[in-house]
Amino acid sequence: MTDSAKRFSQNPILSPKDLVPSRPGLEIACLLNPGVFTFQNKTWLLIRVAERPQQKEGIISFPILKGDGIEIIEIRENDPDLIADDPRVINYKGADYLTTLSHLRLVCSDDGINFYQPEGYPLLQGEGPAEAFGIEDCRVALIDDTYYLTFTAVSAEGVGVGMRTTKDWKTFEKHGMIIPPHNKDCAVFEEKINGKFYTLHRPSSVDLGGNYIWLAESPDGIHWGNHKCIIKTRKTNWDSKRVGAGAAPIKTEKGWLEIYHGANAEHQYCLGAFLMDLNDPSKVIAQTNEPIMRPIAEYEMCGFFGQVVFTNGHTVNGDELTIYYGAADEFVCGAKFSIQDILSQLEYNHAD
Repeated sequence: MTDSAKRFSQNPILSPKDLVPSRPGLEIACLLNPGVFTFQNKTWLLIRVAERPQQKEGIISFPILKGDGIEIIEIRENDPDLIADDPRVINYKGADYLTTLSHLRLVCSDDGINFYQPEGYPLLQGEGPAEAFGIEDCRVALIDDTYYLTFTAVSAEGVGVGMRTTKDWKTFEKHGMIIPPHNKDCAVFEEKINGKFYTLHRPSSVDLGGNYIWLAESPDGIHWGNHKCIIKTRKTNWDSKRVGAGAAPIKTEKGWLEIYHGANAEHQYCLGAFLMDLNDPSKVIAQTNEPIMRPIAEYEMCGFFGQVVFTNGHTVNGDELTIYYGAADEFVCGAKFSIQDILSQLEYNHAD
């Protein structure tokens, strides 16, 4: 089945072998889900780089942050207290651990296709107990002259949303965890609406509710409240198991257009879209029934965790939407879309 994406012929544009590990003794297992922004007339990606120790036969080893350094934990594969049937998460003696430790790394490009790591820019790494298992999947929103970075902060206590802000990408102000566990997929609108900041986010509930997209508002972009659920999973559809926001919503004449991911019970991740009212984004006007992009290329089907296309970053140039996305939880890829084409695929709510 086809989709609306015009994939870059150069895909994957970045693979784990293209970057150097952050420190000796580690290897890059995956590149994932870049935040995207423009700065100094270049396209920049803030890539999630997932690292682990070089693996030894019969042993599973993984890193966690401890103080200012990294601790390597090693467990025998045949240990009866080990549950390791998911390549992303293991359970040992009742406690969950990630198999990799993620940090965020900047790369830039003059043409939006060929990326390199510039000198003089820091790696963004987890800091403190709430980020002990790393930071992941950053969204970047530019409001006035400030870039707002919202990312997934991971620790043994749970998964929440952290925030840092910057103006120059060399110095950062840390705002701690702005939305507590369990939460992720936080995408801030790039302009205020009626004097308020707005963001999309995704709380998770095991026993009641579901993995739904919520909207929140803020007087300052840091403290959030008035949370409202606006998009739910659809039982018989491609987004039956979980949904989550992509990058900042795109302002169009018809409303705020949001590209989102959805997954089914088989953990296949696709992309869809929905439309919010320009003056009241808690009102969802329309939504796509079918995905605008689904995993069909080999690099999307096969990798660290296959059958995945996942985005949290894009650029807009007129009608052209360039989405940068993680493929199979291992590669960074790009694809172009027509915004008008996406709008034409929306199914409007009967009430409107």
